[in-house]
Amino acid sequence: MGHPVNAQIDLDRDVFLRTLVRELATSLEAVVGMEEASGYISLVGQAVGNQIDDMYLRALGVDRLSAEQVAEALVDLKRRIKGDFHVIEQDDTKIVLGNRACPFAEKVLGRESMCMMTSNVFGTIAARNLGYARVELQETIARGDAGCRVVVHLTPAGGPADGREYFGDADLPAAPPADVVPA
Repeated sequence: MGHPVNAQIDLDRDVFLRTLVRELATSLEAVVGMEEASGYISLVGQAVGNQIDDMYLRALGVDRLSAEQVAEALVDLKRRIKGDFHVIEQDDTKIVLGNRACPFAEKVLGRESMCMMTSNVFGTIAARNLGYARVELQETIARGDAGCRVVVHLTPAGGPADGREYFGDADLPAAPPADVVPA
């Protein structure tokens, strides 16, 4: 009889955590449906996006990232978690990203709700720094596409309104000091 320690099993922390997220998404999709599952995963993605954005702001010593820095941060964060994102195109109105490898690897196949992590992390970071984002997942590995094509729209105008909108406070006036009472 063999010893479990010597068993050839593809199991490490990364595989375990990717499997955990997949099974959570599977359970949510089965119990509440795809739309609601995507909503729950969106909440997690927003919290993660806030935390990651804070990491980049602290590391770079800035209050806000520029549009170019946002694009670079999106690519960098995915690289750090084993994704293979790259900027296809960028201008004042959008950042178009491609991807050849999902951080969830094979665990994402057939679990489109897991793509809400990407949508919300990207949307949260872009909106917090630039005031607005609408993330459109045009192609995804989860749906069976060869890669992902993600468009982060930076302005509400132009084009069809596909995707999820995210709002930041970059264009809002600063709040009055706490001791000032509006008349």
